[in-house]
Amino acid sequence: MTEHQPTSHESRHQEQLARPPEAARPRPDEPGAASAAHSGAPAGQVASPAARRQARPVTASVPGQPEPGSRDLARDLGAAAAAGAMGAPPGRGPSPSPGGGPPGGPASGATGSGSGGEVPGGDGAAVARREGDRLRFVGAATRRIARGIDLDEIVLGLCRATVPTFSDAILVHLRDPLPVGDERPASPFVLRLRRTDRLRLVDESLQEPEAADALSPLNSQTDLTPTAELCEVRTGGALAEVLRGVRPVFGDSVPARLALAELLGPDRPVPGGHRTILAPLRGRRRVIGAAVFVRGLERPAFEANDLLVAAQLATHTALGIDKAVLYGREAYIADELQRTMLPDSLPQPTGVRLASRYLPAAETARVGGDWYDAIPLPGSRVALVVGDVMGHSMTSAAIMGQLRTTAQTLAGLDLPPQEVLHHLDEQAQRLGTDRMATCLYAVYDPVAHRITIANAGHPPPVLLHLGGRAEVLRVPPGAPIGVGGVDFEAVELDAPAGATLLLYTDGLVESRLRDVWTGIEQLRERLAATAQLTGPDHPPPLEALCDDVLDMLGPGDRDDDIALLAARFDGIAPSDVAYWFLDPEDSAPGRARRLARRALDRWGLEELTDSVELLVSEVVTNAVRYAERPVTLRLLKTDVLRCEVGDDSPQLPRQRRARDTDEGGRGLFLVNRLARRWGATRLSGGKVVWFELPTRP
Repeated sequence: MTEHQPTSHESRHQEQLARPPEAARPRPDEPGAASAAHSGAPAGQVASPAARRQARPVTASVPGQPEPGSRDLARDLGAAAAAGAMGAPPGRGPSPSPGGGPPGGPASGATGSGSGGEVPGGDGAAVARREGDRLRFVGAATRRIARGIDLDEIVLGLCRATVPTFSDAILVHLRDPLPVGDERPASPFVLRLRRTDRLRLVDESLQEPEAADALSPLNSQTDLTPTAELCEVRTGGALAEVLRGVRPVFGDSVPARLALAELLGPDRPVPGGHRTILAPLRGRRRVIGAAVFVRGLERPAFEANDLLVAAQLATHTALGIDKAVLYGREAYIADELQRTMLPDSLPQPTGVRLASRYLPAAETARVGGDWYDAIPLPGSRVALVVGDVMGHSMTSAAIMGQLRTTAQTLAGLDLPPQEVLHHLDEQAQRLGTDRMATCLYAVYDPVAHRITIANAGHPPPVLLHLGGRAEVLRVPPGAPIGVGGVDFEAVELDAPAGATLLLYTDGLVESRLRDVWTGIEQLRERLAATAQLTGPDHPPPLEALCDDVLDMLGPGDRDDDIALLAARFDGIAPSDVAYWFLDPEDSAPGRARRLARRALDRWGLEELTDSVELLVSEVVTNAVRYAERPVTLRLLKTDVLRCEVGDDSPQLPRQRRARDTDEGGRGLFLVNRLARRWGATRLSGGKVVWFELPTRP
């Protein structure tokens, strides 16, 4: 293959890119000079890889770490980075600015040992340019740091803003654990290495490790990794004194050398002279860490004005970390509050299957006022609730929690749906005049295959029938909770077996791109299309149906929280239900035993006869003792055998320990020992005592 020979124009262009400023050319005793001499190029010039580096950018490469926002940072740095600001290494940017040296380094004739910004010959224009570059760099870097929200983004912003523009390497140590707000910091004072970045030349054509190390701005033998990830700051030690001073210091001073040895380890040397800056990170109240900026031997050393730059970077980073830690604590509290306000898991009552979803309005505001609930009721019924408090803040979540607790309490009283909404309206008015919420409360009866719904200004539910037809239920809209003085209506509808009821909040169907009724129609069409995929005889899986409904939301189509509750109505067949009325007389327990025995024989559950007769006899005896009107006895056969005994007495039975001489008081003890579960629920007109037995051993 014939090697391409560059033209004279290309040769001059490559020579200009490869030639460093006079002040930044390495001396014969420096590593850069040795590398250039070895390659056969003139002193201070890297000859062989210059043409390849013309198309290979210099990046701060960290293994395993992404580099988000690099384009924004390059744009923000602007002229500062393009002109090689802050002492950029030679050959890694355009030609130096007029005046004899890079903007961030000494002027022509300086040695790069940290002259404090003095320029031989009094070139005021070069000084002004360098100071302008510093100001532009500080502005771009602080903006890059301020864009971070959490702790990792802020630390990454500091590293990406400073490497390679300000330094060749950086190490960031933070206090472990970081104190939050005004809390006292943990003792002892421990620093943990949070992140380290180092400049590398990215050139895929370099296969030899020795060649890559020769192009590194730091000496290939320099290892800046601390000997230990954790460093305990000794009281009265050199590191503690430097951190207490708050101001950045050069690494060649005696206190700084001792502090760096304590921070990094005694066997981790750093470049001498003004090539290292140790900058304490001080938050609002205390020092929370330290940053170490390092420059290699191929670029000018730090100047006195660079200490001011390091101080600005350290201050913005520390204050950002303080705010990020506080934000993280608030986000954690909000997340825990939201999690405790919503049910951890849904119950699985007889005759209905449930699934739910909750999506916050945004990841940065994970708390809101939407809620859902499923509450088992006496008689194998279940209450389905979904509500939405105005707003999505901590206050909305707190109000939502109070309303949800109130709804659970009212459901335990077995009040009609319209009465539940009425009491919720009163509770919202007690919480404040501006506490508004919408709510939909439904009660499903699997035995009667009916559902009773009351609405308080909430979007109507959608019923997906077994054949695939999706229907928006016609329920009275009602006024929102908190308005006051408004009556609520309830409507009773059919709930056929195999149908699916979908309750949701307005965040699912309403956004800036569509109104609520357009969204409801789209939801209805989406449910019908999903049902067609499984055929007319098989309803779609409940969990997959919920996921498919949420997929209808496009990018930018979600402005509010979303609560979703889906209920699949299985129902209980009439042949699996036995129901009787018993007069409150002494013969009632015997009659209850005979009726229960016949039902068990009909269902093929003869092995449960002895246990059921004993438990039914005890519960019915207790009901007859206090009842004035007929006692109800109901048996339901599903995956378990459930027995329910109701009477008109509101007094709930309580298990107690009977003494040896007592003739009674052992009935509930037997129920507790033999039944898998049992309980008692107070109704508006009495109570129901129930127990369950497994139908299979």
